[in-house]
Amino acid sequence: MTSPPATEAGTGKTAVPSAADARRAEVITLAAGLFDRDGYASVSMEQIAAAAGIAKPTLYHYFRAKDEILRGIHETFIDLLLGRQDERERLGLAPADLLLGAMTDIFGLMETHRGHVRVFFEHHRELPDGARTGIRVKRDRYEQLIRDAVTDGIRTGVFRDVDPDTATLAIFGVCNWAYQWWRPGGRADPAHTAQKMWDLIIRGLASPGEQPGRHGPQFFR
Repeated sequence: MTSPPATEAGTGKTAVPSAADARRAEVITLAAGLFDRDGYASVSMEQIAAAAGIAKPTLYHYFRAKDEILRGIHETFIDLLLGRQDERERLGLAPADLLLGAMTDIFGLMETHRGHVRVFFEHHRELPDGARTGIRVKRDRYEQLIRDAVTDGIRTGVFRDVDPDTATLAIFGVCNWAYQWWRPGGRADPAHTAQKMWDLIIRGLASPGEQPGRHGPQFFR
């Protein structure tokens, strides 16, 4: 399992990961790529060991079972998102900038941590019960950070008065499904793609001053 870089007590400096921690992180990254390519169920510990260039018994020195590696992938991904968003909160960014940052993170991780993204969104149910509960707590906290940004934007008049829960789901719907169609090396880089999606969320499709559908959707009548 991995977590955000620790700090040395009393110094505020980032602690240097141990060789074992670095090796675990390497195995997690390699396994994420294998799971992305072949599917979680199809990949064996033997294949992971071969990809890491170590013997299978050595792999068990770092991880007792494949689901521990799965947990490590989930924790790496959600901890990255939480750490970056917590830092934006600490800096006091405006609600719209908080949302843009979060969306940019998710699209960016599709390029740098593509296997982690797929595993996180597709293989949550395969986690052991205890690990699933812990990851769910972190997922819920991250969702709350996004909901809080939406709510704060509504409160300050930056956003119009919409249902924060629906808006939050819309933001995650735009981002979380994108790994199915976005490909590294395409015409748009992750930041540019996130910017375009953010613009659609913030400004919508209507031209300034226009009120499309002000009489209600005709197909419901």
